[in-house]
Amino acid sequence: MPTKQPLLPRILLLEPYYGGSHRAFLQGVRKHLAGEFTAITLPARKWKMRMQLAAPWMAEKTAEFLRGGRSFDVILCSSLLDVATFRTLLHRAGFDPPLGLYFHENQFAYPSRDDDRLSHQFTALNFTSALAADGIAFNSEYNRDTFLGGVARYLRKAADMDLTHLVEALRKKTTILYPGLDYRLIDGMGERAAARVPVIVWNHRWEHDKDPETFFQTLFELDRKGVEFHLIVLGQSFALCPAVFSEARERLADRILYFGYARKRQEYVYWLSRGNIAVSTARHEFFGLAMLEAVRAGCRPVVPDGLAYRELFPEQYRYREGGLQEALARAFRSPAPLDSSAIGLLTDRYAWPRLADTYHQWFSLLTGRG
Repeated sequence: MPTKQPLLPRILLLEPYYGGSHRAFLQGVRKHLAGEFTAITLPARKWKMRMQLAAPWMAEKTAEFLRGGRSFDVILCSSLLDVATFRTLLHRAGFDPPLGLYFHENQFAYPSRDDDRLSHQFTALNFTSALAADGIAFNSEYNRDTFLGGVARYLRKAADMDLTHLVEALRKKTTILYPGLDYRLIDGMGERAAARVPVIVWNHRWEHDKDPETFFQTLFELDRKGVEFHLIVLGQSFALCPAVFSEARERLADRILYFGYARKRQEYVYWLSRGNIAVSTARHEFFGLAMLEAVRAGCRPVVPDGLAYRELFPEQYRYREGGLQEALARAFRSPAPLDSSAIGLLTDRYAWPRLADTYHQWFSLLTGRG
């Protein structure tokens, strides 16, 4: 008799902010993991509103699937969903499958602007979501540790309620699942020859938390000193774009090879492969996907000595606060692209084929099959 093949898990994907790294993550999940996937998503707009109101909307959409005869073995959602509200509403509809919560970021470690007086409500939503989930995955140890540390500080504020035991309860259901990357398009560019002039790449969101001010002020100083370099600026801009980008476009015009958002993936990869030094000045970074893509394309990383970068890159690629210009000077002395061996050591372990089994194991634990 033929061997009966195991049924693939039926997985419902919920993403209130379907854009950027969140979108890339779910696309990778569906492409590289074994399962029957259904997705309910909302466009990547107004993340605060998504955290506040996506749960009842997604609960209604999920209930519609159920009334239509669909069923799911497990739900996977991001931390931009209010899980406690979602599960409560779904439970009323008679449905309560296992739910895994994936933290791309956490609001305890996210640097809020001075005028954001409501930031505490979003840390509270992260906390209650984690309590309501069956399993919690973080995209880095830094993300997990800052979340649990933030929860501990948050709970100590309740002087007349002892809830500190919840920190350990949350810790016990956490795991680290690095987000997988698909390098095939980047690898197709092939190895490149060394450039005579260093080509610096910036490939991050055009927002204040990525600290473009420090990055461009450093380049303005190098430009003033007559240091040779070219510049490629990639990444998506939003309504509140920092003014320094416009200033940089004007002041560094004769050094710019590309400056803007590459809408097509092929175009983005092409410009990554033209650089040889990739820089981050982020004030927060929970993983570092953009830097890994740049490194895979051959760029030497120059990153802050902290955040999640300590997990990704050895000390030789990190700089301490205030040390960006010195770090760039070191990188300029050897502007050749990284060789294939160095690239592999830094990036191979984050490829989807290397990570798929850890995701399958987590889903199995959530569904009770592990």
